[in-house]
Amino acid sequence: MRILEVNKFNYPSGGAEKYFLSLTAALKDAGHETAIFCMADKRNEGSHWQKYFVSHIDFYSRNLLTKLKTPGRIIYSREAKRKFAHLLDDFKPDIIHLHNIYHQISPSILPEAKKRGVPVVMHLHDYKLACPNYRLFVNNKICTACLDKKTYQPCIRKNCYGSFSRSYLAYLEMLIHHDYLHIYEKNIDLLIAPSEFIKNIMIKAGWPSDKIIVLYNPAPLTQELNQKEEKYFLYFGRLTKEKGVADLIGAIKKTDAHLKIAGDGPQVAELKILAAPEIKTGKIEFLGQLAGAKLTAVIKNAQAIVFPSRWPENMPLALLESLAQGKIVITSRVGGLPEIIKDKDNGFLFAPGEIDELTQKIKMIEALKPKDREPIKIRALETAQKLNPQKHLSDILKIYLKLVKKSE
Repeated sequence: MRILEVNKFNYPSGGAEKYFLSLTAALKDAGHETAIFCMADKRNEGSHWQKYFVSHIDFYSRNLLTKLKTPGRIIYSREAKRKFAHLLDDFKPDIIHLHNIYHQISPSILPEAKKRGVPVVMHLHDYKLACPNYRLFVNNKICTACLDKKTYQPCIRKNCYGSFSRSYLAYLEMLIHHDYLHIYEKNIDLLIAPSEFIKNIMIKAGWPSDKIIVLYNPAPLTQELNQKEEKYFLYFGRLTKEKGVADLIGAIKKTDAHLKIAGDGPQVAELKILAAPEIKTGKIEFLGQLAGAKLTAVIKNAQAIVFPSRWPENMPLALLESLAQGKIVITSRVGGLPEIIKDKDNGFLFAPGEIDELTQKIKMIEALKPKDREPIKIRALETAQKLNPQKHLSDILKIYLKLVKKSE
């Protein structure tokens, strides 16, 4: 099969990119002809297809010319449309699989696929097709205003991007793409939802249920349980307000537990001030950004992993990576997370933002005897084993084949 995978970044900047890169590699290993379409970037992995990539743009640049180009690039990129058309004509794919194309690429590419009769499937890595700021989260609260009222004006009123100009541009983007052009709805044949939660969000946003299929993300290949864990809890990931790390620090302060925090982000300075007394005593340790073997080791040796998210996480790879190492996980009862974690069975759940309940769960894990910890760790590992990468690849290929046959 000739498969075209599309994502704005061709380097592992986040969970969506890691999924895109691993799926593309798996498809190649399985013998399929695979091309990619992305944005040019010095951080990209090398690719035979980079001559087709859309030019680089940095939306955070202060350059006046870049700022003037931004609205056009976000709403409708003629360059992306032209280069994508060339790639389609040269590669002639049987199927197109979209990941994150917003802003850097834009949906201007979609009619080109429709024109050539190539079926298109899109992976829902976030809520952008329903929510202007893609997170269902604003002012430190879950927000579904744009779903409930079938309008995108709350994005301006609530200043969802923390900047009036950016919030207004996001409003225009949604208005033009969904209310005027219906460019996603007309040109996408199927949505892949990594959780039942995001499927229900999309249905509430007006997508028909028969155009959405739920397929959980795969967990990494499982490893042996570590019998020599150290006495610390671990958070790893982005340090942003919606991740709830401040809540975790507040809970740790009420226990005898130690905490390690691996990651970086805009909230790092604020979190270090919050944890300053505990940093001095060694109770809380900031490890900075870790990757590869260093991150694997710090996960492997933790007695438990905590994901205290305040926003409705979809299906984060960090959670699946933790389960694949048989780790006890504490996570918020929000988004797609409780579809994977069952309280006091293969992990622990608490209400998002409820520091006292999180404190209770941390103390509960600290008090567990080895004979009580082991069954939870085994069930965590079993959960990961059910999300096998090979089965996931097989399910993806079945989706592709069904759409290709339907288009013939």
